[in-house]
Amino acid sequence: MTAGAFLQSGLLPEGLNVSFKLAPAVLVVAMLALFLGIGYAFRVADTEEMWVAGRSIGNVENGMAIGANWMSAASYLGMAALIALSGFYGLAFVVGWSAGYFILLIFLAAQMRRFGKYTAPDFVGDRFNSDAARAIAAVTTFLIGFVYAIGQARGMGLVGLYIFGDVGIPGLSGYQSMVVLMMAITVGYLTLSGMMGATKNMAVQYVILIVAFLVGLYAVGLSQGYSTALPQIEYGAMIGSLSSEFSEPFVNESYYLWIATAFSLVVGTCGLPHVLVRFYTVENERTARWSTVWGLFFICLLYLSAPAFAAFGTDLYSRNIGAVYGDPGMTSAAGDVIVVLATQLAELPEWFVGLVAAGGIAAAIATVSGLFIAGSSAISHDIYANIVNEDASQRRQVLVGRASIVALGVVTTLAALDPAAPIAALVSYAFSLAGAVLFPMFFLGLWWENTNRQGALAGMTTGLIVWTVPMINEVLPTYVGSGEPYSATLAAAVPAIGSALIAVPVVFAVTIGVSLVTDEPDMETKRLVRQCHSPEPMTRMQSAEDVAATDGGEPGDD
Repeated sequence: MTAGAFLQSGLLPEGLNVSFKLAPAVLVVAMLALFLGIGYAFRVADTEEMWVAGRSIGNVENGMAIGANWMSAASYLGMAALIALSGFYGLAFVVGWSAGYFILLIFLAAQMRRFGKYTAPDFVGDRFNSDAARAIAAVTTFLIGFVYAIGQARGMGLVGLYIFGDVGIPGLSGYQSMVVLMMAITVGYLTLSGMMGATKNMAVQYVILIVAFLVGLYAVGLSQGYSTALPQIEYGAMIGSLSSEFSEPFVNESYYLWIATAFSLVVGTCGLPHVLVRFYTVENERTARWSTVWGLFFICLLYLSAPAFAAFGTDLYSRNIGAVYGDPGMTSAAGDVIVVLATQLAELPEWFVGLVAAGGIAAAIATVSGLFIAGSSAISHDIYANIVNEDASQRRQVLVGRASIVALGVVTTLAALDPAAPIAALVSYAFSLAGAVLFPMFFLGLWWENTNRQGALAGMTTGLIVWTVPMINEVLPTYVGSGEPYSATLAAAVPAIGSALIAVPVVFAVTIGVSLVTDEPDMETKRLVRQCHSPEPMTRMQSAEDVAATDGGEPGDD
């Protein structure tokens, strides 16, 4: 067996019909052509539209973009996969990814919009008056985009393989060929359209993915006699017939890991740059709040349905393929496509299975769009235009941004050819990083005016270290070692998937401590923070900096 074939065999889902299918292929090609067409129709030429869509997006449209941006392959495919493979532990992802939006709504959405910048590192750099802090935030944003997007590329590769089969790129396996093809299309339309076209596409992608997911769930439930009108509730009746690994709490993973994972996902949600930048694309803080409410509603439509899909898929797998748990049990590759696999095992028409698969591709592309726009803006706007070349023209900034998107696409594709973990686990590493490094800066920067430059630099550096150590301990061995953690004790105490549970309190303590023993920020910075909480509405192009410069930035009630 060749190296490529060996790799493909390890990544191929058992039971999935991997071959070219005409009707699903036509459906997906039409969908990808639509994305490219929208990208071309809303192509951009200036930085305002490239990074924040001209601050012109309405609350429902932004809510749909938040939903599509958020519901990646990790939500569409990975959440059901984790519940199917690890049972009760998988619910940590439902809780963590939902609860984080309540904190965003209450503490960050409107305040970030009032601060009124282009990117998340922009906020860090201006709030703490530090190019070093801006650079750390920009590098972190780029890193988050890279790690997060690996999971999306894996999802696109697996689902694309079901639809197109092995397209036969020389030297690559079928899975690898599909990763390269899908990532090339995604990078192609993003370099053209920027944030404006990406947002318009996200609204379309949300409709495709939620229709595909819900119609798929209802069809499987009805055809197999699992459910009728409310599969999100009715699946509970079959829990007793499933294995204890699916239904009993903490059989597969410990209580501590459940808490660590859920906490990291909550704070990571509030620290992800591609989520926070959505609040910069709207007209004012009121629209930012309402778009968060709409986004949470759209997200919950899928999250409340994922456990039912996992239960149906688990039962179908055990009846048609073999035991779900034990040795060998269901592989992570099969788990990652359990949504598609369930519709296939339910013997639904091929075109219908293709529709469900297309929803997974739409979900992955929508999230990669948000990640790559945030990552490229960090390089182009925050590092190049603000640090390297302050006189850069808009044309040159857009050019550097497009080059950054291509660079992100290349490194992500290379890493996704041989991914280290299932989709949801890969994504969770990015959440831990965002929670450990960026969330404390956003929260303290907006809610404690005495947080200063020295405190921010010390806190962010600490967060990076605490996140990096468990990543080296657990993830590095999958590439250059035996696959087992270097230290099992460290992996149990500070798991890579939930390292923010340890990192966040430490980073808060370091940031506050260092800020208290060094000089307070100047009054101009404090006025900026106070304006973020003012009840006075701002116009579309205003920011806290504009208002503070004219009225002195008196404190207001929030």
